[in-house]
Amino acid sequence: MASVTTKCVIKPLKKTISIISFQPKFSTFSLQYSNSKSNTSINVGISCRYGGGSSSRLQDSKQNNNSDAADDQALDVSSIRSNTVRLIDDQQNMVGIVSKISAIQMAEDAELDLVILSPDADPPVVKLMDYNKYRYEQQKKKKEQQKKNAALRMDQKELKMGYNIDVHDYSVRLRAAKKFLIDGDKVKVIVNLKGRENEFRKKAIELLNRFRNDIGELGIVESNNLRDKNMFMVLIPNKLAVQKESPKKKEKSTRKEVPASI
Repeated sequence: MASVTTKCVIKPLKKTISIISFQPKFSTFSLQYSNSKSNTSINVGISCRYGGGSSSRLQDSKQNNNSDAADDQALDVSSIRSNTVRLIDDQQNMVGIVSKISAIQMAEDAELDLVILSPDADPPVVKLMDYNKYRYEQQKKKKEQQKKNAALRMDQKELKMGYNIDVHDYSVRLRAAKKFLIDGDKVKVIVNLKGRENEFRKKAIELLNRFRNDIGELGIVESNNLRDKNMFMVLIPNKLAVQKESPKKKEKSTRKEVPASI
């Protein structure tokens, strides 16, 4: 237990009191007020938070409502009950096991935050860092990853046909399907059979198979349903074939755009 002795004046009382002990583990001060005239003394316990740069930054972040519960826990050094911690410096070097007070002082001296990495370890693992900068970099990486995921995510386009579709309408849908596949999108080709049209199921199946053959290598069948009245086939891009077609697409800059839903 570390202890200090000093004197201070409480203005309302205009008396001198002594700080007789300081317990860093529990963040408390013990104060003793002595009255020489009445030969009496009063002991007072005061609790407080500390934690070097971490506590001050934590307080500022709470005032600005910029930190969530996870940030509070990562910066709340007072939650560590162990007298020692395993310290990592801001250069990723393992300093080793040091006292919690020393780690807090090092954070203060370097004007950095003391961040708790593994609170349940024995002893807990902490690291010196600029936590605001760390959070900014993490958020930046997260946004970049979300952009990459969005770029890789396929949109699904739908093309509807009747079992007796005419040649012109069929060619329009075929061009649209090829364009969507080259753009990296899925294509769901639907043939709806209504009422007595169910008698022409065989023609509908033949139509879907024909469409699949006319698409060629650009599309791969991901799934299909040829049993219900709403028959469909889902095509996904064949990356190798799409890469071959992409340069051709760029050359044809005057090519007419096809509507997203036909």
